[in-house]
Amino acid sequence: MILLNIHNLSLPIEDPVLKFLLVLIIILAAPLLLNKIKVPHLLGLIIAGAVIGPNGFNILSRDSSIVVTGTTGLLYIMFLAGLEIDMGDFKKNKWKSLTFGIYTFLAPFVIGFIGGYYLLNFSLLTSVLFASLFSSHTLIAYPLLSKLGIVKNLAVNITVGGTMITDILALLVLAIIVGMSQGNVGTEFWVKLSISFIVFSLVVLLLFPIIGRWFFKKVDDKISQYIFVLVMIYLAALLAELASVEAIIGAFFAGLALNRLIPHTSSLMNRVEFVGNAIFIPFFLISVGMLIDFKVFFKSWETLGVAAIMLIASIGGKYLAAVATQKTFRLTKEEGKLIFGLSSASAAATLASVMVGYNIILSETETGEPIRLLNEHVLNGSILLILISCTISSFISLSSGQKIAESDNEDTVSGNNHEEENILLALNYEKTVERMVNLAILIKDHENTENIFALNVINEDKNESSVKNAEKLLHQAVDIAASTDVKLQAFKRYDNDVVNGINNVIKEQKATDLIIGLEDEKGFSPSFVYNLYNGYLQNDDVNVMVYHAAQPLSTVKKYAVMIPENAHREAGFFHALLRVWNIARNSGATMVFYTPENIMEILQRIIKKANIEAEFIIMQTWRDGEKTASQLQEDEALIVFMAKRGMRSYIPQMRFIPEFLNKYLNNNNYLLIFPFSEFDKNNPEIRSVGNHGDFMEIGNIIKKIFK
Repeated sequence: MILLNIHNLSLPIEDPVLKFLLVLIIILAAPLLLNKIKVPHLLGLIIAGAVIGPNGFNILSRDSSIVVTGTTGLLYIMFLAGLEIDMGDFKKNKWKSLTFGIYTFLAPFVIGFIGGYYLLNFSLLTSVLFASLFSSHTLIAYPLLSKLGIVKNLAVNITVGGTMITDILALLVLAIIVGMSQGNVGTEFWVKLSISFIVFSLVVLLLFPIIGRWFFKKVDDKISQYIFVLVMIYLAALLAELASVEAIIGAFFAGLALNRLIPHTSSLMNRVEFVGNAIFIPFFLISVGMLIDFKVFFKSWETLGVAAIMLIASIGGKYLAAVATQKTFRLTKEEGKLIFGLSSASAAATLASVMVGYNIILSETETGEPIRLLNEHVLNGSILLILISCTISSFISLSSGQKIAESDNEDTVSGNNHEEENILLALNYEKTVERMVNLAILIKDHENTENIFALNVINEDKNESSVKNAEKLLHQAVDIAASTDVKLQAFKRYDNDVVNGINNVIKEQKATDLIIGLEDEKGFSPSFVYNLYNGYLQNDDVNVMVYHAAQPLSTVKKYAVMIPENAHREAGFFHALLRVWNIARNSGATMVFYTPENIMEILQRIIKKANIEAEFIIMQTWRDGEKTASQLQEDEALIVFMAKRGMRSYIPQMRFIPEFLNKYLNNNNYLLIFPFSEFDKNNPEIRSVGNHGDFMEIGNIIKKIFK
């Protein structure tokens, strides 16, 4: 029967298996073929859609299955833009994003209005709507920049923030013009529009994080977590439409709302990006290509004239906005090009506005033909605009993005700023495996994808069940790390003494960091405290971290970081501080540093080089810090810089920290960091901070590491 159906094949293809197979072949072949000739594969997918679509060879129809999957891809692009944005940088650069948003809205709008009103003789309402088409843009090249690893670049940050602003303004113009064309604009209209938009924003930005934090605490299943993310995307998109705003704004807001709940280094983030880039976003690009009809440009000179004005208004306006932004904020030439490339693509919002305007009939001619708010020449011209603007966006974004990425890499390599890093996890309890692996991934350097080790020490007197348990723990750790594209190396060690076994592996693998996990219920037991001070801390050249996880890392909103007097004079202070910095950068949580005044001044100067969200409070006495720690809320965690006896920062009160944590913070996350005390001559960047030159140099190192 299947053979008969294929033998009697007709176009467009209706067989779902063959249809999906053809789309997958295009998604597979486009990058492989076009990367060899230096053509962005995004462009190839759009062209492929035009060739196989109803206006090409009519191999596939643009039916509901293509539209639904393509719509998901469009929402996905906007969601990822909000999800991957660095919230610390976003807040720091909000005025720059606002400025760019105004530039990129006004420049194309003014050119478009002049072209529509004075050259094409459109009515005032039509000219305003026509001009607003060019103010919005689609971040179609964003996946390219994500692959290049430059989404934290200032130019990208400004452009993403400005996109939200200009798209909202353009879509609000659409709503107002549609209301005016139908005679619905009055006090009630403005009140309803304002209230609905404010309610939508508050629900998504305030309520969604609360729901997400509750869900991720209660549900560990990875598939359910991913489906939850999809539900949030579509729910935010639906709420946006109910508020008379385009769905893409809802998806972007959903990304902002879940930004802190999905760490950039987590397995969930890896799944979100993987599925989007593999399936949904390519489907969207192919669906856009299916709209392109080259034949219309040979039927009417008027269509070509309208298309030419649209191209000048859109591309020219975006170019002027990018140049103005570059000059205003003194960005580099390549960053200016990147802003232009990323913001020059017109697709989603433009097409939505055109279709709305085309479907609104103002009146009829004497012959009964409809007079539309936007005529068919504008509709056809928008198709050419989509093709050319997406082409320009893809090429320029890729070119400038590669140069910026190469420049960043050269700076990092020439500075030789990546210290050697080998992180060892001492696994013993099944419940702590995932939490410890997640912490290791959160604190590691971005470039470190192989030097993470997991160890389970088996007592030589134990039976076969101990071996199976060790293999189970290690296999689980390897799988969790692999889900984030990190290769974790697992070791079984036979030894009568667990501490000796771990210490021997530290020496063999030249470990720089040792992570030890505490059980939720037990916390610090007397035997663990003994092993810690008389065993693990006998290594003078390893950074020891004791971790207690009562909830997922992603749900922690704030960390209180206690740093004692003279901690900055320890050899491992900078190394330990980088771990805290990575937690802040990768999780988006706020850091509240409780430190003596002299250390606070050092941290404030360093933080200017690597922006994280941080607050600083002078800690007069250690008891003041303990009082603050005992009052932590449910979604807050504690990080304490510790020291062993004989170190400069050691104080007697540290002996009572385990008892204090068992008493007050058994339901909170906490991390004790014991910086190493011995200076490593092989790692010159690992040092104590003794003077102005030291912390300025460290600040520059941090800045380059985070690039």
